[in-house]
Amino acid sequence: MKKLVGNEVVVVAVGARGRTGGRRRFGTVLSRVVAVVALAVLGVGVASPAWAVPAVTATIPVGVGPSGVAVSPDGTRAYVTNTAGDTVSVINLATNTVVGPPIVVGDEPYAIAFSPNGAKVYVTNGSSDTVSVINVATNTVTATIPTGTLPFGVAFSPNGLKAYVANFGTNTITVINAVTDTVLGGEVLVGSGPYGVAFSPDGTRAYVVISNLGTVRVIDVATDTLLGLPIAVGGGPIGVAFSPDGTRAYVTDGSAGGTVNVISVATSTVTGTIAVGPQPQGVRFSPDGTRAYVANLQPAGTVTVIDVATNTVVGLPIPVGASPDGVAFSPDGTRAYVANFASNTVSVISTGLAAFPAAPALAATGADASGPLVFAAVLTLAGVAVAAGARLRIIRQR
Repeated sequence: MKKLVGNEVVVVAVGARGRTGGRRRFGTVLSRVVAVVALAVLGVGVASPAWAVPAVTATIPVGVGPSGVAVSPDGTRAYVTNTAGDTVSVINLATNTVVGPPIVVGDEPYAIAFSPNGAKVYVTNGSSDTVSVINVATNTVTATIPTGTLPFGVAFSPNGLKAYVANFGTNTITVINAVTDTVLGGEVLVGSGPYGVAFSPDGTRAYVVISNLGTVRVIDVATDTLLGLPIAVGGGPIGVAFSPDGTRAYVTDGSAGGTVNVISVATSTVTGTIAVGPQPQGVRFSPDGTRAYVANLQPAGTVTVIDVATNTVVGLPIPVGASPDGVAFSPDGTRAYVANFASNTVSVISTGLAAFPAAPALAATGADASGPLVFAAVLTLAGVAVAAGARLRIIRQR
């Protein structure tokens, strides 16, 4: 588990396969795919904005050893896992202050994710082998779900019906019915040391980072089975995130060299490698899909900004707190939030991006996460309306 020794951060993965040294963490995904897909269907392009220099505008003290951070879909609050304090802090994003007492969860909470409707939060507890379910209305733990050993990454399917938990110690994915907060069937065996996990925006597949093997495995969400061969990404991969349009996935290599591997979802191959800072951890795309932010653990704690159109680093690394880990964006993309493990803080970054349209309400049909998405609402995006009940089917990319 994670400990702070002097100026060094050390992980001892108790019960794992000899995984020590170099902190490895995963932060969560908050997709605004609904708005992106609607814009694409309406023929409205999402242009890359002019570059504006991002900067840290606030630093928020939280609990001890913050690792994961997630922003509510309505953009009003952020939840932060305090790994060394066994709690979750809640931040009012209007005032950038912690509100209420910390929420007590399991031992050594790591990753955190909001359900798509914003009603609850899932927290992986690495030393308890559980997921804590937090009711956002009351900020209380309403359920505790058993998982495999050393659960790290967690993500919800876009329609909110399933959640996947990556169990580093048992080399499996726990599949959770996110409606009833119960485990679905048996676990999916994926390979040695699964860490980060993310769903594609269309909900048809999930990518799992296999840290010990330097690969990514693809899961068919409809059947909870593996698809194809492992995708080699090299080094010690940590975090994974899909672009909002679903065409690419970025995977951080947590080794000292510091790179991000770009995977083409259509071909399941690595199409590029981007040099970032040493020991990159969490990675997130801005809601408009034009930028990706990467938290670099060493040497002093920075965030690298990638121009997604060119897969190149833009500007200088942004100094944040010590040992940054999880990254999250506000729904409109104007702010990014970074959890700094060794500083016990969250850095607030003004991104300089234009505000992204709010996502419309999402309704899902079908008994599993592979069902079509139906939007029973009037979408007013870029000044164009779609009639209520319009059916937008998102097709799996091959």
